[in-house]
Amino acid sequence: MTGVSLRPSKADAPRYTPIAEHGMIGDMRTAALVGTNGTIDWYCCARFDAPSVFGALLDADRGGSFELAADVPARTKQFYFPDTNILITRFFADNGVGEVQDFMPIVDDSREADRHRLIRRVLCVRGSLPFIARVAPRFDYGRSVHTVSSQQGQTIFESPGLSLALSSSVPVEIDGPDACCSFTLDEGGAAVFALDRIGNGVAPRACPLTEAEELFGATVRYWRGWLSHSRYRGRWREMVHRSALTLKLLTYAPTGAIVAAPTTSLPEQIGGVRNWDYRYAWVRDAAFAIYALLRLGFTDEAKAFVRFLSQNICLTECSDGPLQIMYGIDGRSELPEEELLHLEGHQGSSPVRIGNDAVNQLQLDIYGALIDSLYLYDKWGEPLSSEHWDTIGKLVDWVCDNWDQPDEGIWETRGKTQNFLYSQLMCWVALERAMRIAAHRGLPADVIRWRSSRDAIYRRIMDRGWSTKRKAFVQHEGDDVLDASVLMMPLAKFISPTDPKWLSTLEALGEELVSDSLVYRYDPRSSPDGLRGEEGTFSICSFWYVEALSRAGRVDEARLAFEKMLTYGNHLGLYAEEIGRTGEQTGNFPQAFTHLALISAAFNLDRALG
Repeated sequence: MTGVSLRPSKADAPRYTPIAEHGMIGDMRTAALVGTNGTIDWYCCARFDAPSVFGALLDADRGGSFELAADVPARTKQFYFPDTNILITRFFADNGVGEVQDFMPIVDDSREADRHRLIRRVLCVRGSLPFIARVAPRFDYGRSVHTVSSQQGQTIFESPGLSLALSSSVPVEIDGPDACCSFTLDEGGAAVFALDRIGNGVAPRACPLTEAEELFGATVRYWRGWLSHSRYRGRWREMVHRSALTLKLLTYAPTGAIVAAPTTSLPEQIGGVRNWDYRYAWVRDAAFAIYALLRLGFTDEAKAFVRFLSQNICLTECSDGPLQIMYGIDGRSELPEEELLHLEGHQGSSPVRIGNDAVNQLQLDIYGALIDSLYLYDKWGEPLSSEHWDTIGKLVDWVCDNWDQPDEGIWETRGKTQNFLYSQLMCWVALERAMRIAAHRGLPADVIRWRSSRDAIYRRIMDRGWSTKRKAFVQHEGDDVLDASVLMMPLAKFISPTDPKWLSTLEALGEELVSDSLVYRYDPRSSPDGLRGEEGTFSICSFWYVEALSRAGRVDEARLAFEKMLTYGNHLGLYAEEIGRTGEQTGNFPQAFTHLALISAAFNLDRALG
């Protein structure tokens, strides 16, 4: 897939590149977003949750960026080198065609945390083309000052917390806090820029053209070798594989954690306040991601995630509950939320937040997501250890005691706690899947107690979660508000997808929350969530809707909704968290939740179509 845009003159260029006008590169330690104009305007070095070095996506003036583009008016197109996460931005001008190849080198499956490099190869493929580059880092979200110097042919950017070395095959000049250059390439000509983290024993190093070419080839082989293990052979191979490659990029290799998104504070509504930091490992999101990757045949990622759980968090000390809903990518539990008042936010959408206070919320659904992923790992990956089973038993016992507590729910509302149907549903999943593991493996379990609690949850949902007024299952007890999270009821095998009550619910959701295949989570006016403003449709819910339609036998509708949903992806097949009223992507980008739901919907739709 490719995207097309016309690069405006500098004077006419908009201050912000829209969220969807980006591709992502990474090395499973961190990621960078590259605009269709060739500018890197989001990059945290050297891990996902580190302070930004290039943050123009959140403040065009103070954030910092790495511009690299044709120095004449040019049309641009952007695509991924086939079956890889190497991004290519092409420039089409009157006198030539050039391209920038952006990637972070990966040569093996090393878990080393310190390995990190960003390479930008520039090529002229036809005619002759002038280029311009400006490297303008702004360390620590633009809060730290830095110095610039030339040392042995390299440009060194030094700040109190981080130092970077820029090597280039063309001469670079220092311009205040930045480094810049202009150069012309003739057909067949090439230039290379490499940005390395230095310090702590890591010395600056050059990146000759030949080395950049070798690293390019090695990185291509890595991504293609990884993708070759996919078992998916269905109708939407390109989209499913792009989603799989995206989920892999969102993995933090040193620990096996999976981030919800590589960005912070990209707004759910331009000018709104729903701006959150997603650079952490949500238990729910990571568990669902493992489910999607296991479906494709990627068992190593599941093993790494279970290792993350075992070594860092909830399969050890926290087994007497309640679990945190998220953790740092290194397993840390403290994620204090802070507002960066000096940054204006994407297109003026403030506040910009780092950290996430939702870490302290109670969200009971994560038990179901976690134990379901462990059930699938035991089924498709490798058998769970006796130690893991002991911990699962403690987690399930905690669920038996606490499933009927009010909580903040899957959508992390910042209003009052409620008895959310989805939370109770996923507690049912936790109990049901644990019982399956015990039965399948002949493992010791308090099955009588577990079954009693499981059945009590079922009866509670069927009694208090059903609204006779709406003829539908509703968001929470004591009200008649609809919520798209109930789409998980048949997907989790709680209810038959053709049960009359479910078909009635599906009809009600379609009438109230669906707009051209796009699905709203809920209506904030009917169900206040403690925040001002509106939001777009939630993309994971749109794919859940596809799956629910296909399971209900409405296959033609499901296929049409799926194909429509694909048109809302960006030029590379990437999705942010939400889609706005006119089809623009909003929220953090790209979002793991959306891509894992796309994979699941494609699988089930393929099966339904035969």
